[in-house]
Amino acid sequence: MFGAVLALTWLVLGFWPFVFVAAAMAVGAIVGRIMDGKLSVANLVDAFRGKRSSS
Repeated sequence: MFGAVLALTWLVLGFWPFVFVAAAMAVGAIVGRIMDGKLSVANLVDAFRGKRSSS
């Protein structure tokens, strides 16, 4: 489903709208997982800092 949305965006609107839609989808997925409690903000920050978790 997501691939189809991205492919149609690229074909109809071009490259930069494709990049924007892909980034918006990624941000939405991350925010959704945080809201559901499936992703810890502290673990996410540690991952971007290069720290490894023990689990």
